[in-house]
Amino acid sequence: MALSIVIVNYNSAQLQLDCLEAIYKDPIASSFEIIMVDNNSKDNSHQRITTAYPQVIWVQLDYNAGFSRANNEGIRRATGDTILLLNGDTLPPGKVIEECYQRLRHSEYIASGLQLLSPDGSPQISGLYFMKGGLNYLLILPYLGRFIKWLGQKAGIQKPHVPDVGRTVEVDWINGAFLMVKREAIEKAGMMDNDFFLYAEESEWCGRLGKTGKLVLYSDLDIIHLQGVTANMAFGSDGKGYVNIFDRKGLQLMLSNFLMIRKYFGIGWFLIQLFFYIIDIPVFFLGVLFSGLKGRDHASYSWKQFRQYCSNVGIVIGKSAKIIRNRPYFYKVI
Repeated sequence: MALSIVIVNYNSAQLQLDCLEAIYKDPIASSFEIIMVDNNSKDNSHQRITTAYPQVIWVQLDYNAGFSRANNEGIRRATGDTILLLNGDTLPPGKVIEECYQRLRHSEYIASGLQLLSPDGSPQISGLYFMKGGLNYLLILPYLGRFIKWLGQKAGIQKPHVPDVGRTVEVDWINGAFLMVKREAIEKAGMMDNDFFLYAEESEWCGRLGKTGKLVLYSDLDIIHLQGVTANMAFGSDGKGYVNIFDRKGLQLMLSNFLMIRKYFGIGWFLIQLFFYIIDIPVFFLGVLFSGLKGRDHASYSWKQFRQYCSNVGIVIGKSAKIIRNRPYFYKVI
């Protein structure tokens, strides 16, 4: 097999079936090696998926290992010269996967992605440029993030996101929903970091992969990405994207982001970022207070979100010493 596709499943049989149906609509998909790694699902995923697609290689884990560990298990089982990490909440035609594979194999690049689209056709963030110290992680801060964004615009700082690439473009990070990597690059950079449970793991991995070669997005190739459906079900959360830092899902996102900052940018930047998250607590308080005085229609955030934000920051502070030491530890919230 030239291409091995690794898909992680957790209690989302129908999403996986829809994904596989989209892939196998094209005859070329019969040449793909598809490995489904199951994170100890409690639904009927195994029966439904293997019955419908017996050619899929099923790998059963005995606990919810998250994204990094499950993908690493799939990579270990893969036989292809190229590995595609694919989210089960995508709808990728087989011919698009094949085209991406052929371009990557005949190029100087070591990893590639493509344009992710929402069901309505609008572009999603498919790649990213690293900012010094990971300062872009501050943009999601309530109130203070808006001010930091405004300062960046006034200073003429290049936006880190590539929401709609519009062309073939080299990037520092590729969205893990569709991340295709040459095996030789994995052998040099190593596999994904097992400390991550969910979120930011692909950006840390891409940082290491980028030291072995260039990463690229192919803008004229696109797939539908439902974005966050499985994670929302697992955490009992709602909303899409990576800006919700107010519930259990937000805690996982916050922890993973800080872990990424420590591992890739170092202790100094970790402490700087944590300082801004702490400083935002009184800013957040005043923002909710003043917006509440103006009336419900003017409120951007609620007191419930403020309390949960404080709780999440407190948990990050409690784990700071462990993160700084950077010894193996599984940062799993659920």
